[in-house]
Amino acid sequence: MNLMLNSLHQAVLLTALLAFSSCSVKKDSKGDAPSGHWPLTENAEDVSGNELPTQVHGSVTFGGGDKAAIFDGRSAWLEVSDGQEALPGNGDFSIASWIHTEPVMDDFPGDIISQYDLSKRKGFHLSLKSNASPTSQSSYRQLTFGIDDGKEGAWTDEGRPGTALMAFAMAEHKGELYAGVCQPGAKETGKVFKYAGKDNWTDCGAPDSSNSVTALAVMDGELYAATGHYRVAGSSLAESENTTAGGRVFRYEAPGQWTEIGQLPGVACVGGLVVYNGKLYASSMYAPSGFFRYDGDNKWTKLTNPENKRVVNMAVYNGYLYATSWDHGNVYRYDGNSWEDCGLVGDNTQNYAFNIYEGNLYSATWPSGRVFRFDGINKWTDVGRLGNELEVMAMMTYNGRMLGGTLPLAEVYAYEGDTLWTRMDQLDRTPDVKYRRAWTMSEHNGKVFCSTLPSGKIFSYESGKAVLLPGSLEPGWQHVAAVKTGSSLKLYLNGNLEAEKEIPGAMQFDLNVGVPLKIGFGANDYFKGKLRDVRLYRRALEAAEITSLATK
Repeated sequence: MNLMLNSLHQAVLLTALLAFSSCSVKKDSKGDAPSGHWPLTENAEDVSGNELPTQVHGSVTFGGGDKAAIFDGRSAWLEVSDGQEALPGNGDFSIASWIHTEPVMDDFPGDIISQYDLSKRKGFHLSLKSNASPTSQSSYRQLTFGIDDGKEGAWTDEGRPGTALMAFAMAEHKGELYAGVCQPGAKETGKVFKYAGKDNWTDCGAPDSSNSVTALAVMDGELYAATGHYRVAGSSLAESENTTAGGRVFRYEAPGQWTEIGQLPGVACVGGLVVYNGKLYASSMYAPSGFFRYDGDNKWTKLTNPENKRVVNMAVYNGYLYATSWDHGNVYRYDGNSWEDCGLVGDNTQNYAFNIYEGNLYSATWPSGRVFRFDGINKWTDVGRLGNELEVMAMMTYNGRMLGGTLPLAEVYAYEGDTLWTRMDQLDRTPDVKYRRAWTMSEHNGKVFCSTLPSGKIFSYESGKAVLLPGSLEPGWQHVAAVKTGSSLKLYLNGNLEAEKEIPGAMQFDLNVGVPLKIGFGANDYFKGKLRDVRLYRRALEAAEITSLATK
C-alpha cells in the first residue's frame, strides 16, 4: 500500500513539475518559446505568454478562408508596446512568419515587421521591397532583412563599367546587380554590365546600336532593358557622336543574348520602365511625349499622356502609377484608365525620382534641389533642400534611412526628419565640368549602389548589415524566417536557407530601442497582403525548427 502511495505521489509531483516547467518556458523569452507570437487568425492578441499589448491601427481584417490578417497597404498595422520581452537586445534573435501577396500588385509590398529608431539609427527590419530610382524598377518583390546600430561605413569606389559616361539604370535580378550604361563614343553603344566584385564588371552585351541602355525592370522573373539615344549635351558635355535612335525594349537571355520585344512607336529614347498591375509600362524621355503598355507578342499599346505632357520617371504606390514630368514640374497618377493631375511640386520645372519612405511618397526636383512629400492632390510638403544643390535624382530607402543623390556636385545626403538632410559625401569629383550627377541607386548584397556622371563610376555604401533574398519573392503563401546571430544574418524561405551575410567578429549590435515593435509597417511602407503566425524569438532558431514552422 505504501509503495502504491509513494508511486502515486511521485506521479503527481512529476505532473506538477512538468506543468510548472511548461509554464516557465512559455513565460521565459530566453527559453524555447517565442517572446512574441501573433497567430492573427481571429485577432491581434499575443499568445506567447508575455501578454504583449498589441494595438490595431487602420483597417486590419482578421479571419476569412485563410484565417489570417489582411493588411490594406494604406494605413493598416499593429503596434506592440515597447516591452523588454519583445526586444532583441544585443543577442541573437529570430523572426518567422507566413506571408501572402497577390500575383498582380498595384502597390509597394511593404514592411512585414520592424523596430527602428531613426534618431539613433538603431533597430531591425524585415521587408518586401519594389524600388524605383529613377528610370528603372531597381528591385521587385525582394525580401530584405536589415539591422543597424549606427554602424556607418564609407562610400567605396566600385569601378567603371566599360567606358561608361554613367550608369543610367541599375537593377537587382536573381541575386546579381545589373547596370545599363551610356557609352557616347562614335563607335560605342549602350550596354548592360553585371557586377562581379570591386572594379570588375562583366559585359552582358549591347541590346541595340544606340548610345544608352536607359532603363531596367524585372517582371515574371525576367530582366528587361530599354534603350535610347541620350542627348549628352543635356548634362553640359560634348554631344554624343553616336546618333542612332533607340526606343526599343529587350529581354535578357544570357550574356550577349537579347531578345527584342518591340519598338515604342515614335520613341528614340525610353525614359522609364515600371511594373504596374502585372503589366510592363514605358515612357518616352524626349518629345514627342509617349506612354505605353506592353501587351505581349512585341506589341506596345500607346496610351494617352496627361495634357500631352511628357511623363518620364515612374513609381507604383497605393493603387496608382505615379509619373514625373520634365515639362512643367507636375506629378500625375494613372489608375489604369485615365490620368489625374497631382499638382505642381513646389516652384520647379522638372521632377525626377520618386521614393517611398514611412508610408509616404516623395518626389525629387529641379531647380530647387528639394524633396517634397505627397500629402494629397495639390498638396506637396517641402521636406528640405539637399545642401546647396540644384537637382535631386537618385533616391532610395536603405536600411531605415532615405538617401538622395544630387547635381551639380554628385553629392549624397541622408534624411534625418523634418527638413534636415545630412551630407554624406561627394561621389564624382571630375574637374572642369559644369554638372556632376549622382543619378540612380539600387540595393545589392546588403549595400546601396549609386552611379555617377561624368566619371561613369559606381559607388557602394553600407550601413549596419543587411541580407537580401536572391530574386523576386513568388506570390501566394510563403514562409519566411530571418535569423540574427553574433556572426551572421540569414534568410530562410519555406524552410530553406536562401541567403546569408557575415557579421565581422568585432562588430557588435545593441538593438534595444525605446520605440514600439511594428507589424505590417516600418521605414518603407505599409504591408500590402496577408500575415499569419508571426513569431519573434530572443534566440537563433535552428534550421530544423524553421523547417518545422514552414510545414505547419
